[in-house]
Amino acid sequence: MGQTFLDLSSDIKTGELPTRLKRNLAIILVAIFLLVVITALVVALYLHPEIKDNPLFVALGFVATVFPFLIMVWQIRKSDKPEQGGIPGDVLSGNFDGPTSYGGDAGDNRIGLINKPNGPVSQQFIDKVIIGESEKLPIPRIQPHISDFVGREEELKELIANFDRGATITGLRGMGGIGKTELALAFAAKLKDRFPDGQFFLNMLGTSKIPLKPEDAMAHIIRSYRGVDVTLPEDLNGLSGLYQSVLSGKKALILLDNAASREQVEPLMPPAGSAVLITSRNKFALPGLKEKDLDVLPLEDAKKLLLEIAGRIGDHAGELAKLCGCLPIALRNAAYALKEKPNIRVSDYVNRLGDARKRLELVEASFSTSYELLTPELQRLWSLLSVFPADFDLLGAAAVWEIEQIPAEDALCELAKWSLVDFLPSATGEGGRYKLHDLARVFSAYQLDHTVSDLALQRHAEYYRNLLAIADGIFRRGKDNFLAGLMLFDYEKMNILAGQSWAERNLEVNSSAIELCKAYPFIGANVLDLRLIPQQRLPWLKAGLNAARLSKDRVMEGNHLGNLGLAYSDLGEPRKAIEYYELALKISREIGDRQVEGSHLGNLGITYFNLGEPRKAIEYHEQALKIAREIGDRMGEGADLGNLGLAYSDLGEIRKAIEYCEQALKIAREIGNRRGEGSDLGNLGLAYSDLDEPRKAIEYYEQALKISREIGDRWVEGSHLGNLGLAYSHLGETIKAIEYYEQGLKIAREIGDRRGEGSQLGNLGNAYYRLGEPREAIECYEQALKIAREIGNRRGEGNQLFNMGNLLHWLDKKAEAIKLSREALTIFEQIESPNAKVVKEQIKMWEK
Repeated sequence: MGQTFLDLSSDIKTGELPTRLKRNLAIILVAIFLLVVITALVVALYLHPEIKDNPLFVALGFVATVFPFLIMVWQIRKSDKPEQGGIPGDVLSGNFDGPTSYGGDAGDNRIGLINKPNGPVSQQFIDKVIIGESEKLPIPRIQPHISDFVGREEELKELIANFDRGATITGLRGMGGIGKTELALAFAAKLKDRFPDGQFFLNMLGTSKIPLKPEDAMAHIIRSYRGVDVTLPEDLNGLSGLYQSVLSGKKALILLDNAASREQVEPLMPPAGSAVLITSRNKFALPGLKEKDLDVLPLEDAKKLLLEIAGRIGDHAGELAKLCGCLPIALRNAAYALKEKPNIRVSDYVNRLGDARKRLELVEASFSTSYELLTPELQRLWSLLSVFPADFDLLGAAAVWEIEQIPAEDALCELAKWSLVDFLPSATGEGGRYKLHDLARVFSAYQLDHTVSDLALQRHAEYYRNLLAIADGIFRRGKDNFLAGLMLFDYEKMNILAGQSWAERNLEVNSSAIELCKAYPFIGANVLDLRLIPQQRLPWLKAGLNAARLSKDRVMEGNHLGNLGLAYSDLGEPRKAIEYYELALKISREIGDRQVEGSHLGNLGITYFNLGEPRKAIEYHEQALKIAREIGDRMGEGADLGNLGLAYSDLGEIRKAIEYCEQALKIAREIGNRRGEGSDLGNLGLAYSDLDEPRKAIEYYEQALKISREIGDRWVEGSHLGNLGLAYSHLGETIKAIEYYEQGLKIAREIGDRRGEGSQLGNLGNAYYRLGEPREAIECYEQALKIAREIGNRRGEGNQLFNMGNLLHWLDKKAEAIKLSREALTIFEQIESPNAKVVKEQIKMWEK
């Protein structure tokens, strides 16, 4: 038994087709026309004497006169009889064609469908179904979900659990192509045994210009139970009452796919016993509605879906899934394209999708459907949101749109309502952030004119330049504000990076870009130092320096030179750092900026300390400390005191070092400088380690490590881990020491800290030496020595040469050990390291 096709376009009251009357009228008019023509012809012929008396003419005239009337009567009687065959016009189809057919929002414009099992339907006559004599109407059934349905296990479990708890009105919401219909069909299949009286699937045409009317949907369900020849009430109230009556006492499931609004679906809510499942791109509320917002598939499920359709995708599944944004409709279209075109290599297809325009083809039809429902103004606003590379807040959108906050909020609400923008509520439930799917961003970007896009990108860059300044300002207030400033940066990191990138790309062609390039690396220097590795900061600083020189801005030129010195110092290139510091120091003295002069002096001191020249470092730190105290720069004063402590500790004057470090720690805590506090605690740990008090050193290191992790300072975290390893090694706990060294080494490699990487390798070499594993030890030493020479770290170079000498002596390679140790001694003497004395004594012992 096949499916029953029901015509929803028939008259609700009587079920009669008005076209029948029109047809009869047309027949009568044609008959009259023929009669007039024939009469005129007969009169014309009658005027000819040779014809009028002919008996054949008389008979022909009689037939011609009567024939039109006979035809007219026959046609009218025929039209009163039902025609055999299919229903003219739109019908409810039980079939879908192609891979994208299972989405109410996949462009299916048919009114709806009901699948019915084989039964007694024998013929169809326009609006009547002839039923077998003793048979009932078949029970409506929803078609099975698609065979390549993958994933959504957690969502299904949640939906079923909610249903078991009494949620009989369920809503699935999401952007076009997210897979709402597929999940709804899978959910309906799980529940089919609970609804023996029928399951209905109605496409509500919510994304079309003429959504299905609720009364048409009601009529459809009523006729499914009462037959298509049933007489329906003309008014909505009567129809609604009959709808409720028909469903009363029944257990039916009604799937309203692609719903348009609350007003469309609310009249269709059934009485107790039945359930409703709604899918929609639109967000609306209903009494008792348990809604679920769908997101894209997890990566593993996305890969599985691709391979389910086209197994030849193979190892390219992960890359292809990411290019499709894990959006089900894009995944299916991509997979079917490869399945249907075996001549295209998978790798070539993946390369094609690297072009945004090609990716857009996978989803253009789906997004266009939603886009066309928007007003021209909302279309414009949505397109402008493509300038955001990641999620954004209300104020960011308002800035890009150049409108006030309240109308911006209303516009975002409307876009979120249509699932064109995702709303991400905050943890408190108040406010939140907004986001476009990657492919939605591509689609909306293609709707923008190039000039409009550039202006929007400029406004975006200006807004996030200002926000970076705010984050850095909060950071500099210290205490609890320290973390708040970093958190603000973390929220907006992708937008800040995109804003600076636009300015850098447009430096030569846009005067606003010049100012932005100068500002970005300077106004956010503190948070950028903690959140960007040196390799990321260098392009910003070089662009800023270029912009400063183009605009002849000496102040900003000096700032960028100094910060370039810091970046190169962090990269382990101290000689290059010194060049930039000295250029910056010269400018600061020319323009009379005492605070900046003190900063450059302090940085020079740190760099000479790292080069193993503590006495020269002390000279610079003392000059910097004097300036800080003169101008009342408490943060600078604390930093200079801590740096002096380190230098004196390196010279072996430990008590003096502790005195400076404690003064620095006091200032850091007074002004709430958490980063400075962590550094000072670490420096005190070093001092107590030099005093042979490892337990006390560990206490300071652990406090410092905690702070570095709180504020996300990865550079300093690695240093503290290395120092903890040294302390435990001092206590004879070599295995535990190795654990800390390996953690520190991992961080150093992740952030590109070459000096830190060399130090951790050297420490690991020492640990393996103590464990009696010379092969592992020499490998670590050689790597560390190579790095030290590459970055010009003379102290590190001396340390590794001496460590290798110790190992070779233990291996009975005395001559080689002495040779390497003499090289280390030469370096230590040149940089005035206290290690020179230790190495000299060791060589004497070996030479005896």
